Amino acid sequence: MLGGGIAIGEPGSAFTVGRMGYGAMQLTGPGVWDMPADIDAAITLLRRAVELGVTFIDTADSYGPHTNEELIRRALHPYDGVVIATKGGLTRTGPHRWHSVGRPEYLRQCVEMSLRRLAMDCIPLYQLHRVDDQIPLADQIGELAALREEGKIAHIGLSEVDVPTLQTARSITPIASVQNRFNVLSTGSAPVLELCEQESIAFIPWFPLKNKELALENPDDAQRFAVVERIAQANRVSVAQVALAWLLQKSPVMVPIPGTRSLAHLEENVAAAQVVLSDADMAELNALGRPD
Repeated sequence: MLGGGIAIGEPGSAFTVGRMGYGAMQLTGPGVWDMPADIDAAITLLRRAVELGVTFIDTADSYGPHTNEELIRRALHPYDGVVIATKGGLTRTGPHRWHSVGRPEYLRQCVEMSLRRLAMDCIPLYQLHRVDDQIPLADQIGELAALREEGKIAHIGLSEVDVPTLQTARSITPIASVQNRFNVLSTGSAPVLELCEQESIAFIPWFPLKNKELALENPDDAQRFAVVERIAQANRVSVAQVALAWLLQKSPVMVPIPGTRSLAHLEENVAAAQVVLSDADMAELNALGRPD
């Protein structure tokens, strides 16, 4: 299994996926209500990911919005051997305008509509995209737990949470995964990762590497990025492959989900699961991280 396997969920009902997943957000573009300009190319890319051994694909109802889930259904339904994880509770009203909405009735609607768009009877992993600070956490998590009892969700995940929020959520219902920003330069979620390791919760890092253009905006980031480049050159691999290999070696609960619209980059990302960094490389990369 690609990158080894990891069980997500409680014993007895967990599903096992390869540790290198695919994040589908980029497929539907930066605009609102977007489908890719070349739908056939996007479908080809999703199917190629599965051919390469990817068995975990992450999406959300706000990607597109809605069109990302529809695209995945068109490409991969009935999902033989592939786990689709989706998210809800974050609305999108513009290219860079996102709003948390955690009202229980809205979350129920999100789940029902994702089921319809994905053509599923039960969503394997449903993640609360963002906690709504205006709604009691117990109400948000409680509604997802009720949907799981009804058989519409198999496992519940969270996104962009801190340790106290994760602990509170776990006091209400089992939590199978956490999806936080985390990469070799940005390690502010390290305490959450540590708790996930202790409790065998899958940690799904998004934005697996600050790209060079962003890094160059800050001199300190640029210097640290140069270290990643040097290690990549020494290992004769790409910077992205170093960043992904570092994540996989950093923790056994890590499930990276690099996204791309390029077949070449997809294949490069998947190949990162075979890259083995030395202890010296890992120590040097571990020293680069900073809180966001």
